[in-house]
Amino acid sequence: MPNIRKKITTQLQRAQINIAPRPDSPDDLLGELLQDVQIRRIFPDSITFVDMVPAHRLRKILKAYKEHRHDPGFDLQDFVEKYFKDLLNQDVYTTNPSHTLEQHIDELWGVLKREVPENKGSLIGLPYPYVVAGGRYIAQFYWDSYFIMLGLGAGGHWDMVENMVRNCAFLIRKYGYIPNGNRTYYTRSQPPVFAMMVKLLATHKGKTTLVKYLPYLLAEYNFWMKGSKKLTEDKTANRRVVRMPNGAILNRYYDAKTTPRPEGYKEDVDIAMRVPDRAPSKVYLDLRAGAESGWDYSSRWLADPTQLASIHTTDIVPVDLNSLLYILEDTLATAYGLLKQPRAKHFRQLAADRQAALQTYCWDEQKAYFFDYDITKNERTPIVSAAALFLLYAGIATQDQADGVAKMVQSKLLQEGGLVTSLHETGQQWDWPNGWAPLQWIAIQGLRNYGHTFLADEIKQRWIACNRKIYQEQGKLVEKYNVIHSGQSPTNGEYVLQDGFGWTNGVLLALLKEDI
Repeated sequence: MPNIRKKITTQLQRAQINIAPRPDSPDDLLGELLQDVQIRRIFPDSITFVDMVPAHRLRKILKAYKEHRHDPGFDLQDFVEKYFKDLLNQDVYTTNPSHTLEQHIDELWGVLKREVPENKGSLIGLPYPYVVAGGRYIAQFYWDSYFIMLGLGAGGHWDMVENMVRNCAFLIRKYGYIPNGNRTYYTRSQPPVFAMMVKLLATHKGKTTLVKYLPYLLAEYNFWMKGSKKLTEDKTANRRVVRMPNGAILNRYYDAKTTPRPEGYKEDVDIAMRVPDRAPSKVYLDLRAGAESGWDYSSRWLADPTQLASIHTTDIVPVDLNSLLYILEDTLATAYGLLKQPRAKHFRQLAADRQAALQTYCWDEQKAYFFDYDITKNERTPIVSAAALFLLYAGIATQDQADGVAKMVQSKLLQEGGLVTSLHETGQQWDWPNGWAPLQWIAIQGLRNYGHTFLADEIKQRWIACNRKIYQEQGKLVEKYNVIHSGQSPTNGEYVLQDGFGWTNGVLLALLKEDI
């Protein structure tokens, strides 16, 4: 072990986290051209244009636009088609009707594989091949990737698991954090699951994997905790950190910019116009923070669950985010422990402090459930959601608390097709009646941690049956499901329902492999 520690310490010393300036986003580069394209909605959604690649130098494009935009008969769509090209995957995939679910998923890994070693427009090149979420996508999305990796590992594709971990480390080394996806317009991150990725890879390659990626784990932690030293009794929130009334530090979702999202430009502008009593910059920040949460969008972030315009994400301390950061702190403690370094004790204490704060502020004794916390009202939010299961997954809950959560799940959240995301039918995709693969996995594993194996298996079987029904009827696996009425369409978000679908494939295969 001493020789191993010496070797790994040398590796740590060589690891360089040199944070480079982020490349300019399309809204910074294209200015009025982007605004005009998005506001006039010449494409079905706002994502299409920001993912296109300029076919000429930007200076030439912007000069031509400025010179001709007011010409009689100027056609903006024709202009875009002349000066930009679309990189969307145009391959048509046809399901083999004789394939089992397992065979279908195994074949899809190749269909969803991408290799983009160089920057292309807003796409940031990555050094290793990766698996994307669905057919229209070219980017490696952050938290999607962990749940994709579960299936890749279950299918024995550990080389691809390692590739995707390495890509995340590359992004941390380059920018100091893992963006929502490898796109220049993502100035935000997503739920911090990098520690879970590394731990998954360690089950195959050994515990020294934790130490190998220690510099990157620490850099991610520093990203989420940046600004904590500036918190005071008067300044209780800064970037992604929040000072609770008792002085404890917890986290929230945030973003570095306060303008409309380039990939949701028209939608964001329309929403801000509906709330004239609020500064547009605050609305945009809360929309961006909601996108960072991965739950874009949900009643969890809304003051009025019926109105997306009431979004106030940055006022909320989320239970799932803080559970994931607890896992990161615990993983850092374990990695430092392997090196026999005193910082192990430091991170164990940080994890214990976070656990205590979550117990204090997010547990409702009367309702026997965990809730997000509103820092402006200094009270728990009323939204019952599947996010509470993250505390069981992370091992933060007591046994009595886990029993209370299980009772609520059994009586309210468990539905025909699995676990519903929340009890609120708002029209947002991260609410009733939708169920999502990552939440099924978190719930199943979390309930198992506390001995609720019957309920965990019930969620598992209902989710598998829901997935299987759609596959048998439509020959595909999709992004999300209506778990209230299996077979009916789910509520959509800012884009049409996507099939493919990375994290559905990953979680489903991992669950199916348990029975082999």
